[in-house]
Amino acid sequence: MRPASSVATPDAAISRRSFFLQSGMGLGPLALAYLLHGDRSVADDQVSPSVGGHDLRLRAGHFPARAKAVILLMQVGGPSQVDLFDPKPELQKRDGQKHPQKVESFQPGSQDNRLMGSPFKFNKHGQSAMEFSELLPHLGSVADQICMIRSMFSDNNNHPQAMRCINTGKIFPGRPTLGAWVSYALGTENQNLPAFVVLRDPDGYNNGGTTLWENGWLPPVFGGTEFQSRGAAVLNLHPNENAPERVRTNTLDAIARLNEQRRKLYPHELDLEARIRNYELAARMQVNAERMLDLSREPVSIRNQYGMDDPVTANFGTRCLMARRLVESGVRFVQVTSPIASGGMSWDHHSDLKPGLMKTCPQVDRPSAALIKDLKQRGLLDSTIVIWTGEFGRLPITQGGTGRDHNRFGFSLLVAGGGFRPGYVHGATDEFGYKAVEKPVSCQSLHATLLHQLGIDHTRLAYRHNGRDETLTDAPVTGARVIDELLIDPVSG
Repeated sequence: MRPASSVATPDAAISRRSFFLQSGMGLGPLALAYLLHGDRSVADDQVSPSVGGHDLRLRAGHFPARAKAVILLMQVGGPSQVDLFDPKPELQKRDGQKHPQKVESFQPGSQDNRLMGSPFKFNKHGQSAMEFSELLPHLGSVADQICMIRSMFSDNNNHPQAMRCINTGKIFPGRPTLGAWVSYALGTENQNLPAFVVLRDPDGYNNGGTTLWENGWLPPVFGGTEFQSRGAAVLNLHPNENAPERVRTNTLDAIARLNEQRRKLYPHELDLEARIRNYELAARMQVNAERMLDLSREPVSIRNQYGMDDPVTANFGTRCLMARRLVESGVRFVQVTSPIASGGMSWDHHSDLKPGLMKTCPQVDRPSAALIKDLKQRGLLDSTIVIWTGEFGRLPITQGGTGRDHNRFGFSLLVAGGGFRPGYVHGATDEFGYKAVEKPVSCQSLHATLLHQLGIDHTRLAYRHNGRDETLTDAPVTGARVIDELLIDPVSG
């Protein structure tokens, strides 16, 4: 289905003032008419069966889903797998020796190629005997709920490109993030809240900023909406709160009438419809968001479980508890970013690895485990996927004697709930933790598997952009596939 053209013929004589008066919203409708001509969902074209729409109304997937929501705990900077999740006895044994092969380094200081053993001990946890660093005892306590992938790899070893790879499936800028794709596919269960909510550190942005949750060329309604964990949860939620009630009511009524006129003038402009729905959502949020995000309603015992009583854990713990409340209220996708450090990358330990990890791990360990336990206790873990990951790992060789450089060839990722196999360790890196050598998992295959658990066929979820049916995983070019071994009971679609 193509939008009807509403552009005047180029021969028509028109003054500058008349041009803007007739366009109503300035250049917007003309630009939207052009964009909508080139950016149409596959569902609109009826080329192939597809989920997806231009609003947040609840939509069914391609087949029955095991999960209905996702919480992404994004650990920006590259946590070191060989110090946290992937113990390597051979690395410890050969500490200080040269790596037998040339290791790909990113920054100066790693060129001597000398192995560096981990300064931390590993302990086995739960019936699964899953191994975690001594720095992560709380995550270890929920080992039997976790699916640990030790064989992840990325397409790039630079932070911006790797962050885009884990969030969008490719290293190129301007693409929709995972949360945007999920929102586009399924909408939201709560029409009073956005489908995709972001809880960043209230002190600032991680490396990558808002690109970590952008909508790309999907309609703007599917991009991440920032909620605050300090002060007012939603900024500018009451912009006219000092105005008399009559004035506010009349203003909203006038806007509603103008919106309806625009709908009638441009019935095929789906981006315009999405923008109007965004404003309507903002109005509904004025009534619901603050009450829903009021953590004082939570028992003290729950707040303490998340570490809100401790300055070390309060930042991340507050946002993890907010994430639970959001998915409990029907939000589809919540992204929680790690606490920021210098440069916005708390896990980027090119030097002083030991003190750096000793500072960062306690900030996120207890809240991350509390989230999994709380979801489990409330019966929400089966339907909620919790992901704990960075954008890549670290090298087994030393950088400057005290740190580790970036490593795109092997890193570890944790998944809990949503039908992923609990207490299971998938894949392996080599004897030093450098490369994924057993059952390697790409970012694209991870995305395919996540979508699968949400009832979405990654090959059929598509959006027409610049004449091409774009997908999150770009299969078969990328070789993306659903990793059945990660799942309890793969859903057939």
